[in-house]
Amino acid sequence: MERVVVTGIGLVTPNGVGTDASFQSLTRGESGAGKITLFEAGPEYATRIAAEVKNFDPTQFMEKKKLKEVSRFIPFAMAATKMALEQADLNLTEAERDRAGVFLGVGLGGLENLERCTLTLKDRGPGKVSPYFIPSLIANMAAGQVSIAYGFRGPSLAHTSACSSSAHAIGEALRWMQRGDSDVMIAGGAEATITPIGIGGFSAMFALSRRNDEPERASRPWDRGRDGFLCGEGAGTLILETLTRAKKRGARIFAELVGYAATSDAYHITKPAPNGESGARAMRLALRDARLAPEQIDYINAHGTSTPAGDTEEARAITDVFGAHATDGKLWVSSTKSMMGHLLGAAGAVEAAVCIKAMETGLVPPTINLDDPEPDLKLDLVPQKARERRVRHALSNSFGFGGTNATLIFSAFDG
Repeated sequence: MERVVVTGIGLVTPNGVGTDASFQSLTRGESGAGKITLFEAGPEYATRIAAEVKNFDPTQFMEKKKLKEVSRFIPFAMAATKMALEQADLNLTEAERDRAGVFLGVGLGGLENLERCTLTLKDRGPGKVSPYFIPSLIANMAAGQVSIAYGFRGPSLAHTSACSSSAHAIGEALRWMQRGDSDVMIAGGAEATITPIGIGGFSAMFALSRRNDEPERASRPWDRGRDGFLCGEGAGTLILETLTRAKKRGARIFAELVGYAATSDAYHITKPAPNGESGARAMRLALRDARLAPEQIDYINAHGTSTPAGDTEEARAITDVFGAHATDGKLWVSSTKSMMGHLLGAAGAVEAAVCIKAMETGLVPPTINLDDPEPDLKLDLVPQKARERRVRHALSNSFGFGGTNATLIFSAFDG
C-alpha cells in the first residue's frame, strides 16, 4: 500500500485566518469567543455567544461575482484550500488532475441561505427565491467549488457525519489513496452555523453554554462548571500526497497520516455510549491501523466539547485504551475547542492540523478554562498554558451526533 503524507495545511478559524495565525493564537491560550455579531442575538436567545471567524475577506479567495452563489461555509473552504495548495505547490499535470480528488466534510451546510430564502418564499413568493438557493447550501458544494476552481477531476465528495464529518473525509481520502485510486487528495471540511436557526436549534437541545457574560470562559472541557459547547465556524484543509509523488518532486513533508478508524455507538442520537466504549474502539482500531502501541502516542487532541456527558465518557475511553501511559502523565491530552469553540463538521480537519503543527513546532496547545477539573480525572490535560514537547505520534478524536466516531493518527515523517 502507498504511504500517505501531508504537504500542505490551510486553516480558517475563530483564532485566525491562516494556519500560523491560528496555531500561534492557540499556543498563547487565547480564546476566539465573543458576543454574536453575525445576527442580532437578543435576550430571547438563551445563548448569545459564539466563536466567529473575524477579519475574513472572501474576495481574497473567490471572485466577487461568485459570492452570490454561495453560503458562508464555501468561502471558508475555498480560503483554507487556497492556502494549503499554495504551501504544497503541487504543479499537477493534466493527467494528474484526473487522479486528484476533493473530500470536504460538512455537517449542516448553508443554514443562513436556507433561513433567508425560506423567509423570501414566505414573504414574497416562490418567484423571488434565488436560483442559487440550492447550490449555495448543499453540503457537497464546498468540494464542488474547490474542484471547479482548481480543475481537480478525481472524486469530489462531501462526508456528512455531524462533528466527525471532516475527520471521516480525511480518513476516507487515506483509504482511497492507499488502494491506488488517487495520488493527490484535498481533504478537510468547513462549517458556518452561527445563524438564528443554528443557535436556536442547539440551544433548544440544551447543548450550548449559556455563560453569556463570559464568552471567553464559556468553553471549559472537563471543568466541573461546564454547561455546554460553544459554536465555532471555519475550515481546515490538508493536502495529501502519496509518498512516492511527494518524494519525487522534493516536496516538504509535514507529517505522515498513518492511522484511521471509524465506529458507531449504535446507542443514542446525541448521548455517547456508556464508558465511551465505541470511541475507545475507534482509538484501538486506529492504533492497529497505524501499527503503533498505545504508549507510542505522545499527544491527543481530544474531541473535548465541554458537554457534561461527552467529556466524561471520552476521558474514560482514553483511560481505558492508554492505561498507565495516560494516568501517569506520559500522554498529554488537550482540547483546543476550549479556545476555538466547536467547529462541528470542520472540527476534525482543523484539529488534525493542530496535531501536525504540534509535531512541527514542539508546542502542545492547552486546555484553557480548566479551573476546577472533574474529580478522579487522572489525565494530563495541559491546563491553561501550552507546553513544549517532542511529539512523534499524535491522535485526533472526532465524535458526532448519531453515535459516529472517527480517529486519525499522524506521525512525524521518517524517510
